[in-house]
Amino acid sequence: MAISKDLYPSQEDLLYEEEILRNPFSLKLWWRYLIAKAESPFKKRFIIYERALKALPGSYKLWYAYLRERLDIVRNLPVTHPQYDSLNNTFERALVTMHKMPRIWVMYLQTLTVQRLITRTRRNFDRALCALPVTQHDRIWEPYLVFVSQDGIPIETSLRVYRRYLMYDPSHIEEFIEFLVKSERWQESAERLASVLNDDKFYSIKGKTKHKLWMDLCELLVHHANVISGLNVDAIIRGGIRKFTDEVGMLWTSLADYYIRKNLLEKARDIYEEGMMKVVTVRDFSVIFDVYSRFEESTVAKRMEMMSSSDEEDENEENGVKDDDEDVRLNFNLSVKELQRKILNGFWLNDDNDVDLRLARLEELMNRRPALANSVLLRQNPHNVEQWHRRVKIFEGNAAKQILTYTEAVRTVDPMKAVGKPHTLWVAFAKLYEDHKDLVNTRVIFDKAVQVNYKNVDHLASVWCEWAELELRHKNFKGALELMRRATAVPTVEVRRRVAADGNEPVQMKLHRSLRLWSFYVDLEESLGTLESTRAVYEKILDLRIATPQIILNYAFLLEENKYFEDAFKVYERGVKIFKYPHVKDIWVTYLTKFVKRYGKTKLERARELFEHAVSMAPSDAVRTLYLQYAKLEEDYGLAKRAMKVYEEATKKVPEGQKLEMYEIYISRAAEIFGVPRTREIYEQAIESGLPHKDVKIMCIKFAELERSLGEIDRARALYKYASQFADPRSDPEFWNKWHEFEVQHGNEDTYREMLRIKRSVSASYSQTHFILPENMMQKDKMVDVDEAKDELKKAGLQDDEMAALERQLLNTTSTNTEAMKDGGRRVGFVSAGVISQSGENAGKPVTGNGEDIELPDESDDESDGEDQVEIAQKEVPAAVFGGLARKRDGDEEDGEDGAAEKLGALERMKRRKLVQ
Repeated sequence: MAISKDLYPSQEDLLYEEEILRNPFSLKLWWRYLIAKAESPFKKRFIIYERALKALPGSYKLWYAYLRERLDIVRNLPVTHPQYDSLNNTFERALVTMHKMPRIWVMYLQTLTVQRLITRTRRNFDRALCALPVTQHDRIWEPYLVFVSQDGIPIETSLRVYRRYLMYDPSHIEEFIEFLVKSERWQESAERLASVLNDDKFYSIKGKTKHKLWMDLCELLVHHANVISGLNVDAIIRGGIRKFTDEVGMLWTSLADYYIRKNLLEKARDIYEEGMMKVVTVRDFSVIFDVYSRFEESTVAKRMEMMSSSDEEDENEENGVKDDDEDVRLNFNLSVKELQRKILNGFWLNDDNDVDLRLARLEELMNRRPALANSVLLRQNPHNVEQWHRRVKIFEGNAAKQILTYTEAVRTVDPMKAVGKPHTLWVAFAKLYEDHKDLVNTRVIFDKAVQVNYKNVDHLASVWCEWAELELRHKNFKGALELMRRATAVPTVEVRRRVAADGNEPVQMKLHRSLRLWSFYVDLEESLGTLESTRAVYEKILDLRIATPQIILNYAFLLEENKYFEDAFKVYERGVKIFKYPHVKDIWVTYLTKFVKRYGKTKLERARELFEHAVSMAPSDAVRTLYLQYAKLEEDYGLAKRAMKVYEEATKKVPEGQKLEMYEIYISRAAEIFGVPRTREIYEQAIESGLPHKDVKIMCIKFAELERSLGEIDRARALYKYASQFADPRSDPEFWNKWHEFEVQHGNEDTYREMLRIKRSVSASYSQTHFILPENMMQKDKMVDVDEAKDELKKAGLQDDEMAALERQLLNTTSTNTEAMKDGGRRVGFVSAGVISQSGENAGKPVTGNGEDIELPDESDDESDGEDQVEIAQKEVPAAVFGGLARKRDGDEEDGEDGAAEKLGALERMKRRKLVQ
């Protein structure tokens, strides 16, 4: 065969050829030669590769490069091209020396797979597995599985390959199962999946959980029920139901679906019923019930469709009947099925027209839904009393089922674990018999109910009360009383000893201390018994120390109705000894009211002792009513002075919030009894008693109105001056408006100026304090007393306002009068609007904090010189206006003129100094 001249070495190749001739076994020289001829045609490179491999047949590098280039040549050629045969031949020659190289095998096997040479490919895969060590088999199995998974590969071949692969690596069984499912090999796939689930050491490399694998198995078994055999499907699915509680509803429906596919419809119905009776969640019950109802609907629809088609067949047969009298048993041409149909056509057991039965079954299922759903809730908690009541209501109209339900309920519900009130089941059970006029069984039920060990004594007491009410409804009054006596009987010592030995004390041992039972008993005795029996019951309640204030009151009312007044008062006395405040309050009020109403003034001293004892025992927040009753007693039957004394004592004992109201009552009663002038002392006492500043201001205003009505204008003005220190002009304009109206009607220019000066002084004082105080103390709903605020600021180290500083400065410079120095600042009593200078030329003049606003230059010189002074007629201020301060002043007049002036207000001191000058 002639070789083309193009394949001969060229002039440039001589250098490489000479080197190769000198050393033909050098891989480096051959590789350099191939690189130099990289742009040459493949045929020329083919000759070089063949020459190199002939010299170096064991070179993996040369074989790999040669095979890659040959693969590139055939890449775009059809698999029937002759080049593929040449390529396969080359691979075979390469494997003679490269049979231990997995990459060469993989390239060859992938090439054979593309060529669709099934047998040759399978055999070469087997050759590769035999040639390579086990550690490198994973590189062969991957393309091998791809090969057997292709379409057109015989299933048996693929299965055998997969089984061999599982012997090599059992962890990839999931891939085999998927292949079996894809190949519709249901039997083997189910068996393999079941074996996986039975292997506790199995670990899914695809991340599937046991639950997912189990659900896959159930789906496989159900959907191919007629194909798969040898597996206990019922046991498998029931095992899943026990193991996976979150999919119980779906598993029950799957099991029923399995029997439906096996055409075992009655067995499927049994499964549905069993599932609905065993699930414990409403969600699972809803799943089963919905599938069950659809199943019944589908059976009805299918039966109706079959009936319509059979009717058509019968019509066709009637049209083609030859002779109805022909004996079908002699007709040997009929099949067995046709013979059975003709013979058994009229027999009821062979009647296919059961549509009515199926419809009735569907209707019954729908009617049972509420009871079935209630059963699910009761399975969740069989001690739920409310659910048992609902179950009884479901069977309303069916007394037999209601009785069975109540019987099951009282047997099932444990009173110690019950949710709700278990005694209501017994009571409702008894009322069911009562509604059907069966009193004998009603009493039997109640007799059993009172023997149950309830968790709470009140539950047992309720049962006894219901039993007694039953007897009352049926006019058995003696029986009701006898039941109450029986229920309230105290257990004997022997019974207590026996119970103590058992160690578990039932509620029946505590029943005799049930207040509810005794209350019902005493009501029955009042209605049906005698006075003596009723008193005996009340005394028993008191002896057991279970009485309430209402019991005490009821007992006393009973005795009063029967004219046993002293006995009633003794009951009240026992009540006030037993109870404390606040429970005893109603007893005291009722006792005192009844006592006063009964005896009036005949036993006045005893009534006073009772009131004194009552107010001494009462706390401050409950003493107001008692004091008012006490004062009313003295007003009606006693002495007015004692009544006033009671009111005065009440003003000291009541809480701060009630003192103002009590003073108002005190003043109104004093005015009514002794006249208006007598109230001055009470007003003074109220102002000096330490009331809150806002209440002091109110009392001062009312006191001023009183003095104004009596014509004491100066006294009223002094009260307004005193109250002004508690009224901020910005937040309390009402006070200043009243003073303004007062000065307009009764004052003059000087008094009006004095009011304005005091208003500016008070406003400046409040402004300075408000500027220093923190913001949270100045909120309107949290306004604090200014003097208290100043004390707090002083403790904190802040400077006082300028007015107070000036007052202290002036007082410190005074050396003539020690008493004036001590009492020169603000003091309790009626204080001045400004500060009185005690020395120097301006003695007797008011010194204000803001001299620029109120300075009167025309008058100052005249006043300082003391010339042309006008005599001002002075009217003595009544001593009652100043209360205790005035009396103190009268006792200290011997201390001198300055001392007396110091005891009075600033305005009075100024006037007296002018008179002296």
